Amino acid sequence: MFNNILTYFNKKNLKNKKYNFLFEEYDGDEVVVFDTETTGLNPKKDEIISIGAVIIKNNKILTSKSFEVFVTPKAGISKESIKVHNIRECDLENAIDVKDGVGKFLKFIQNRPLVGYYLEFDVKMINQVIKPWLGIVLPNKQIEVSGIYFDYKNRYIPQGHIDLTFATILKNLNLPSLKVHNALNDAIMTAMIYVKLKNLIK
Repeated sequence: MFNNILTYFNKKNLKNKKYNFLFEEYDGDEVVVFDTETTGLNPKKDEIISIGAVIIKNNKILTSKSFEVFVTPKAGISKESIKVHNIRECDLENAIDVKDGVGKFLKFIQNRPLVGYYLEFDVKMINQVIKPWLGIVLPNKQIEVSGIYFDYKNRYIPQGHIDLTFATILKNLNLPSLKVHNALNDAIMTAMIYVKLKNLIK
């Protein structure tokens, strides 16, 4: 009930009714896995550089329906952040305005549930853009893969230490590692984790 109240007031604040689709109840069989690359790890001051996303349908990762966009940060890219994601100023020559990029992302995700690894951060980065622009925060259902992994491992090692680092999760699930710190690749790897865990839990 509390979530319904939050959703009601969130929708009431929507400034542009063409995004009403985000609040429609979803009854399909798809989820969207997404990731962002940013100029830093502080959602209050850092900015999005790229967004990558992929759809999962019936436990199949639809890479042919992937999404990737590069956006131009207002403050530029620091040397420190380049060391993390290897995205340089010259790589953003064809980047678009962040509002346009996030708008495309919203149209891609529609009202589907969202999946991610430490998804809270990525959602905060999207909200940083849409809150002043549309007056809302992302209303989509959110699914955290590290939480699913923790619950799965906790069955076998209750009260033990469970390493939730991305590389360790991939290794323990015998999944391949793609080029890291690339939003689309990170989304695809997260999608592999999600599908593998769903099958293991079954």
